[in-house]
Amino acid sequence: MLVYLVRRLLNVAFMLLVVAAVTFGIFFMVPKLTGTDPAMLYVGKIADKAAVEGIRIKMGLDKSIVEQFWLFLKGIVVGRDYNGGFEKAHCAAPCLGYSFKTEQAVWPLMTRSVGVDFSLALGASVLWLVFGTATGVISALRRGTALDRLTMTGALAGISLPIYFTGMLAISVFVYQLGWFPNEYTNLTDDPVRWFQGLALPWITLAFLFAATYARLSRATLLDVLGEDYIRTARAKGLGERTVIGKHALRSTLTPIMTIFGMDLGGLLGGAVLTEYTFNFRGLGYQAVTAIQSSDLPVIMGVTLFAAFFIVMANLVVDLLYAVVDPRVRLT
Repeated sequence: MLVYLVRRLLNVAFMLLVVAAVTFGIFFMVPKLTGTDPAMLYVGKIADKAAVEGIRIKMGLDKSIVEQFWLFLKGIVVGRDYNGGFEKAHCAAPCLGYSFKTEQAVWPLMTRSVGVDFSLALGASVLWLVFGTATGVISALRRGTALDRLTMTGALAGISLPIYFTGMLAISVFVYQLGWFPNEYTNLTDDPVRWFQGLALPWITLAFLFAATYARLSRATLLDVLGEDYIRTARAKGLGERTVIGKHALRSTLTPIMTIFGMDLGGLLGGAVLTEYTFNFRGLGYQAVTAIQSSDLPVIMGVTLFAAFFIVMANLVVDLLYAVVDPRVRLT
């Protein structure tokens, strides 16, 4: 198990390095190839050459792309100073860049926003994993009944309806008409009760969307597993239906569920753009859209690397869970 863990950690480190290199190249090398100067994004189109050259030196754009990337990686470990002559800006480690539009380091901006995404994703993921999987299992065990058709119709509706439609509808009914929930985010440390009340509606709305996918996936997977030879053998040996389903069938059903759960959770931790905008939450997704609108490249790259980190780490956790569920995975 230790060798398996070390191998997966090395894969994670390599993947993050590749993502960082590709992201850095897209934001700082591709514009040069297309004839666009990234420094112009910070000084405006009518700025003089001295201002453009000053911001180029301050951001390190006067160096080669390899040296820029090395300074970027070095800044993550030990920090970095941006020197533009009379003005200096220090970015403490871990430094994911410095926004000269807002005059602040990217890392503190990300850490202030990521709490919203953690609160939103973790609460919603518990709901959609539990209720979505349970609904799919019940539907598979009651295949062809009215309950099966009802649950799958609900799942189809959940997949078809976009989050901004269900979110705005929920806000209109439960916030403005009934007044059951506040339409704002409160930090957990400030007021736990208000934090829960503000997140309950986004949790339910987001879980409704994802639970539909999990219900359909778990139903289809369980139906396939129930037709396998080893399930028929277990029943032929006289094992009870609860043992056959709970001990044998559901264990095989967990594998695709874990795969998609890791991807979904990692993606949401990197920013739920539509949900944040619908409920006016200032998370990573909101920061990304704001940075795109203002062409703030360091912030865009920081959010991208943050999202990549969460996705890669979520897949690492899934790989470790695979090894627990199926020990044969450790040999691959």
